[in-house]
Amino acid sequence: MPVSRRLLLAAAGATLGTGLGRAAAQSYGQRVAVSGDYGKAVANSILPGEITGQIPALRGVTYAGPREAGTTLYEFFDFNCPYCRKAAADVVALHDGDGELRVGLVHNPILSPQSAQAAKVMLAVQRRLGSEAAWGFYRTVLGKPGRIDGPGALTAAAALGVPQAEIEEIADSDEVRAALKSQMRMAADLGLYATPSYVLGNSGILGHPGARAMARMIASTRRCDRLAC
Repeated sequence: MPVSRRLLLAAAGATLGTGLGRAAAQSYGQRVAVSGDYGKAVANSILPGEITGQIPALRGVTYAGPREAGTTLYEFFDFNCPYCRKAAADVVALHDGDGELRVGLVHNPILSPQSAQAAKVMLAVQRRLGSEAAWGFYRTVLGKPGRIDGPGALTAAAALGVPQAEIEEIADSDEVRAALKSQMRMAADLGLYATPSYVLGNSGILGHPGARAMARMIASTRRCDRLAC
């Protein structure tokens, strides 16, 4: 079934009017000197705790890992950003290798209406089947080559056993639209203008530093609440 015009227009609207201009208010440099897996400096900043403290209350965040985990890594991603496939593989590996890490997936589809379509489908999977299914959807969809759009996302969602028409109806809902806008607004408020970006504690990280570098930052955050001690 082709993606409906309603889903297409609603997804396009979700990329507008969310306060993306506020990203300029959050300055990213190198608040903490950290480098990525290939030696490149990683842009990072200390984020306002009063804003990061609101992330757990966002609707529609997909979580993987124990609820009581002491460390949560939030990834803000776009299904069609060039680096998000590599980032997804690394985030999955970090989750699989660290039983004390909780991962939260937050949508920030700033690159295209097609990205917003796919985000709405994943939010529909989250709403209908829960975080475990949505985590599997993320792994599957970002594990495949090629551009990701609404029809492709709906096909992947249908493979989970829910009729495609039902997933599309949920993706078209006001609840999903509001959840997507709130997630994008959070990214804008935190100045996360690159995808993928991350929030770890009260630190914001622009771009993907690589799995080894991210593991070091997680370990340091546990020791001293900084990306590097």
